[in-house]
Amino acid sequence: MKQMRRKEREILHDVVIESIAAEGKAIAKINGKVLFVPFAIPGDIVDVEVHRKKSGWMEGVVKQITTPSPDRIEPFCSYYGTCGGCKWQPLPYSMQLKFKQQQVEDQLSRIGSLDLPEISPILGSERTTYYRNKLEFTFSNKRWIESLSEAGDIPAEERQGLGFHISGMFDKVLDIHKCYLQDDPSNEIRNFIRKFALEHKYDFFDLREQSGFLRTLIIRTTSTAETMVIVVFAYNDKEKIDKLMSSLTETFPVIKSLNYVINGKRNDTISDLPVLNCYGADAIYEKMEELSFRIGPKSFYQTNSHQAYKLYSIVRDYASLTGEEIVYDLYTGTGTIALFLAGNAKKVIGVEYVPEAIEDAFSNAEMNKIENCSFYAGDMKDVLSSDFIAENGKPDVIILDPPRAGIHPDVAKVIIEARPSKIVYVSCNPATQARDISLMKEFYKVVAIQPVDMFPHTHHLENVALLELIK
Repeated sequence: MKQMRRKEREILHDVVIESIAAEGKAIAKINGKVLFVPFAIPGDIVDVEVHRKKSGWMEGVVKQITTPSPDRIEPFCSYYGTCGGCKWQPLPYSMQLKFKQQQVEDQLSRIGSLDLPEISPILGSERTTYYRNKLEFTFSNKRWIESLSEAGDIPAEERQGLGFHISGMFDKVLDIHKCYLQDDPSNEIRNFIRKFALEHKYDFFDLREQSGFLRTLIIRTTSTAETMVIVVFAYNDKEKIDKLMSSLTETFPVIKSLNYVINGKRNDTISDLPVLNCYGADAIYEKMEELSFRIGPKSFYQTNSHQAYKLYSIVRDYASLTGEEIVYDLYTGTGTIALFLAGNAKKVIGVEYVPEAIEDAFSNAEMNKIENCSFYAGDMKDVLSSDFIAENGKPDVIILDPPRAGIHPDVAKVIIEARPSKIVYVSCNPATQARDISLMKEFYKVVAIQPVDMFPHTHHLENVALLELIK
């Protein structure tokens, strides 16, 4: 029987990259259609293999850079182009900031149709490498091997990998030996665990078959040089676990908190699983001005500690508290913003969905001897009600710091009914921020906007908007 050949994909030659889209992909225009291309920068002239075609747009990948952009710089990481992270490495940092600034302006005006004030220049990150305080790595018995011919010659024991998922391939992991995202000892710890596991024949997880022993590795660090390690195993083999954990504590006395999780589920989330502490403290601590913040294995904390201080300082400036205000900090996490503002407020009420985060918030308040903060756990649209406001007092200022999906329309409705004089909206997604503000624009006007770059070499950023009640 004659074998059918796969239809050859269209190649577009000498495509001129014009700009960058909101989600970080480069943009070109071909016969009236928008073409999205990852791993290219404005000014590049490239050959593109088209992978998807729709009525108004196309998507493809760079097959060859025929003429590099005069702005293009050499990526600093050897995994660039294969690893799904840090896609903007060839773009000078000043240009990264320019496109992020443009992203905020475009999305707030286009999606929200908002009447905007002048947007303040984006605050860049002083550290553009080693800026993350948390990374999660995946174990896989089928590491990514670029060459199929090479793959056939590699024995099974050498196919194990510990690193990041390949973009678009859930079961393939790129084996990472040096990552520029997190300070040492992150790289040393990860490389030690890989070596130990291979030498002792610990099975790396098979993501398709859902079998194997080692699943994921989480490393957290702080600006105060504290380190937490969480190893996730697929099942409980006490002898193997104890052997690995003992070796880690002997080799890395810098680890302040060593923990593990047994996860036999089909997904990698550990939010619904107990974390078992086997060495050291059950938390590490971050400092911000005179405040200390407890960070447990499941705690949320802004991943760029240095920029987080700038971000919270902007929130405090925008709130401009006098000491007489009732402040609601919605999506409070572990209470970082709430506690950061507490010294300038009469009372702060924090609400958060994750119960463990609220436990951390109470611990942080007690540790810092802050007595004017209260915290509540539950789904925001259920907790924030007219009865809740009647019980806790009408807010003068509301702080919003929701996840990427933004706020529920019911939450916007209750906020409007409460009529705080100010809303300070912190967002990691200007698109949903624009949508949410538009729900309230009949009653609130945007008077100040400050973007903050928390994630160099990516298209992600944080944006702070100050809304004031229309009199």
